[in-house]
This record gives sequence, C-alpha cells and structure tokens, in this order.
Amino acid sequence: MDEKICPDKTCPDIEILFDLADLFKVFGDSTRLRIMVLLSDAELSVTDIAESLKMEQSTISHQLRVLRQNKLVRVRRDGKQMYYTLDDDHVKKIIEMGMDHILE
Repeated sequence: MDEKICPDKTCPDIEILFDLADLFKVFGDSTRLRIMVLLSDAELSVTDIAESLKMEQSTISHQLRVLRQNKLVRVRRDGKQMYYTLDDDHVKKIIEMGMDHILE
C-alpha cells in the first residue's frame, strides 16, 4: 500500500518518514552524540574514545555498534586495532545543523 501523509506528490511515503524518525532516535542519545562529535574531527579507536569521554570501553563498543548498524560510523581495521570515523559528510552536517539550530 502506497500510503501518503499528505496529498501532494512531494510528500514522502510514510515508511520513509518512519525510517527518518528511527534515524533521529539514534541521534537522541547523548553518548552517541558525544562519540560522533569526537569522530567528526578524527579517526579513533574504542580505547581513544573511552579515554576521551571517561567511559567504559564496553559502553563505547555498544554505542559504536548502534552507530554502525545505522550507517553513521564506519570502521577500519589495522592489525588487531579497529578505528572508527563518521561514515560520510552527511553525518557531520546533521550534527552541525543541529548545533546551529540550538545555538541561534
């Protein structure tokens, strides 16, 4: 069923809006936001992130898993070490736009 929220042809399908709402839920966690802000400036390991945020590595790993599942961060392996960074510039722009909005 191709259900629409609004009658004109510019309105996205309801399923797309549900997906967008789910994406914003991921941004609704302050720990995940703190991680993404750190990763907006540098590629970091779980250890680096945990030390910067003064949190347990297991907590950081769990949050990174959520961020990876939602395609907000990506990982690069170097030997046994894993390094994380934002998936693309769109993620950084979402954070910057949110910051601009709350600071205006």
